[in-house]
Amino acid sequence: MKKPPLIWTNLILFLLTFAGACILVPWRGISHGFELSEWLTFVLLAFASGLSITAGYHRLWSHKAYKSHPAVRFLFALGGALALQNSALHWASDHRIHHKHVDDNDKDPYSANMGFWYSHIGWMLREYQAQRYHDYNNVRDLQNDTIVMWQHKHYLLLALLMNVGLPALLGWLNGDILSMLLLAGLLRLVVVHHCTFFINSLAHIWGKQPYTDRNSARDNGVLALFTYGEGYHNFHHIFENDYRNGIHWWHYDPTKWLIRFLSWFGLTKDLRKSPQERIEAAKLQMQLKRAQHKVAHLPNCEEILEKLQAEYEELKSHLLAYFEAKKALLEARKQQLADKHLLSQVTEMRLRFRAQRKQWRQLQASIA
Repeated sequence: MKKPPLIWTNLILFLLTFAGACILVPWRGISHGFELSEWLTFVLLAFASGLSITAGYHRLWSHKAYKSHPAVRFLFALGGALALQNSALHWASDHRIHHKHVDDNDKDPYSANMGFWYSHIGWMLREYQAQRYHDYNNVRDLQNDTIVMWQHKHYLLLALLMNVGLPALLGWLNGDILSMLLLAGLLRLVVVHHCTFFINSLAHIWGKQPYTDRNSARDNGVLALFTYGEGYHNFHHIFENDYRNGIHWWHYDPTKWLIRFLSWFGLTKDLRKSPQERIEAAKLQMQLKRAQHKVAHLPNCEEILEKLQAEYEELKSHLLAYFEAKKALLEARKQQLADKHLLSQVTEMRLRFRAQRKQWRQLQASIA
């Protein structure tokens, strides 16, 4: 089967930047050395460009997980140009197609079923799906965003200014233009490229699936360290409009922290969170599925499966009752109508739910 034509612009860009980072940066480091200020600038610009992709391109523009002040959108537009991953309009269009047709080799722009290389970078090197480059029908909402359209119109100029002009200016201020261009410009670009590309590749290959197995997305706390919090990808693919990827406080998700921090100053608002009962129900469904798979080969599997199903239904009913009671209590508190009876009811529901969950876990452990 004949391969699609190469996209020479992308191929040359990736080859030159990668080769330059591997050859020129070590040469400069050995022959001249890098100052602490240059390393700090490298880190600062890496986070500025990476978070512009994850918080801006991804969670804000692709998924509408929150709303933000024009000043924040403007900075994300500049940071997106610094990341050199195409315009926000184009990026969001591809990403929405990915979520709509995830793992479909014919429609998903970077389907993980095509292998690591393809989903990581290969999909950008050839015209595999030329039909995707249309009139952006799936991002019509973003075409009403003046900042998105301004960035899209002037993307090439902005990319040059941010990737060459900004590091050169910072290098001039620091007294060493070449070192800053190589470290905070070139090396930073290559590192951010491949760290964010891991979201399309490794995040669909390496990790666990606690919420759904209907697609290849995985949760991986280690990967989250390199992807600005996007490593909790299994959660994201079932709750894509949640402004968080790492939902627990201990989950490393600097994108979530940035969005939340900005909300304290009114710079972001309407942060969307998936209902906790839906999250717990998804986890419970996956636990049942795995338990059923474990016992399927046992001689008394029908009896065990019946018990599992009964315990699952019981736990699910306690789960829903507990969260309904919590909602009622929160609403009553808003209206200053909460009383001791309602509070004790919620406490009782919580204790029942926890006791049933403990029983469910013991049953799972017994068949492990």
